[in-house]
Amino acid sequence: MMKSAIKLAMLTLFSMALIASPPSVPAFAAGGGGGGGDPPSASPPPPDNRPAPRSSSKSKKKPTKQSSADDAAFREGYRAAHATIYQRNDYAAAIEQLKTLGRDDNAGVANLIGYSYRKLGDYKLSQTWYERALKADPNHVLTWQYYGLWQIEQGNRDQASYHLGRIAAICGTECEEYRSLAAALEKPPGTGLVY
Repeated sequence: MMKSAIKLAMLTLFSMALIASPPSVPAFAAGGGGGGGDPPSASPPPPDNRPAPRSSSKSKKKPTKQSSADDAAFREGYRAAHATIYQRNDYAAAIEQLKTLGRDDNAGVANLIGYSYRKLGDYKLSQTWYERALKADPNHVLTWQYYGLWQIEQGNRDQASYHLGRIAAICGTECEEYRSLAAALEKPPGTGLVY
């Protein structure tokens, strides 16, 4: 009976999300990949979603070697922090690595900082970083998933259902992020999550 009610609620949320969602979603919306806490296989760092500066001249400037070096350094630093989280489970070190990147406004970076704080048990800071990630990219599906798991851990199952609906609107019901959060919601309240 409970599963039927959850499925009906999910269908309702999904339908409402489809009606309210824009007709297209950017290709990069899926974010850092990988569901639950499983390490995504060789996931590239998230795109830097900052808008390009406007130029008053019609000619385009070639990227400088410095900016290419900065991007390469960012990707390398992001990969190192990613490994620190998912391979070594050293969340405190990963937070420092991610903050050192100087890209706190990047959804992927903010999401991983939030995830690390959540794994350390600091739910207040975790929430702050998840919200920062969603402010940077409202379609960052991995943040919706991780923040949904945060909601379940806090006993906010209705909010977690809302997050599941957002994921469905972004990547459908077959993506790993949707399946992971849906599976967590199907477990009875008080059940320890493994992710």
